[in-house]
Amino acid sequence: RTEQTDISAGPAAILRWIAEVAAELTAEHAQPGQTLRGFGIGLPGPVDSTTGRMVSPSRMPGWNGVDVAAELTRITGLPAAADNDANLMALGEYDSLGADVGELVFVKAGSSIGCGIVAFGGVYHGHHGMAGDISHVTVPGAPAVLCSCGRIGCLDAVAGGAAIVQSLRASGVDVTDTRDVLALARDAHPRATQELREAGLRTGGVLATIMNFFNPQRLVLGGILGEADAFVAGVRSAIYSDCLPMITDQLDIAVS
Repeated sequence: RTEQTDISAGPAAILRWIAEVAAELTAEHAQPGQTLRGFGIGLPGPVDSTTGRMVSPSRMPGWNGVDVAAELTRITGLPAAADNDANLMALGEYDSLGADVGELVFVKAGSSIGCGIVAFGGVYHGHHGMAGDISHVTVPGAPAVLCSCGRIGCLDAVAGGAAIVQSLRASGVDVTDTRDVLALARDAHPRATQELREAGLRTGGVLATIMNFFNPQRLVLGGILGEADAFVAGVRSAIYSDCLPMITDQLDIAVS
């Protein structure tokens, strides 16, 4: 089931709602003798792998420092596990590809931009779980847009879906969310297409540094912006322009 909700309602309300939806799904679909066993949650923000707590998540007021898995266990009495959503997307992509892929970078490009890394047979979290958090990498030459972290010109603030929507609105284009932007681009709207390609170029510029450093076998673009041809083209263009040939020679760039 796909549901819409407002993450700014806070953890107490959202986690109660998750428990209620899970109970409904169990009632609808459980076979005789089956029970709900637990929860796995992907969160759109950094999760400290040593404590399980969220760390300064952008656009999530009230969630900082919350141990989401522990709170959901307290509400439901069932086991729960939580991680950053881009990490779990990377894990899902890796699992679906099988043993043919060793090193993989997965980029979740939606309202915000995140990244998950697979190495050594699983998700690489880094020292505290922050590995792959490219949201707050400063983009050289980008507009001086204030990011939610308080810094200027972060990738999230100049290339994420929310940033594209805001830029189009400022130029008089009537859009409410990233889906609207993609619909305009599919209808050959020049400004929407330009914004998506520019966002792809900025994202690709950041990823080029990662490709040069990490030398992965596969780069996968996911999230709603991964559905936009202009965004994907921008990413590819920047990577092939900014990476060494020995890096791109056997690099597989794919859409999830």
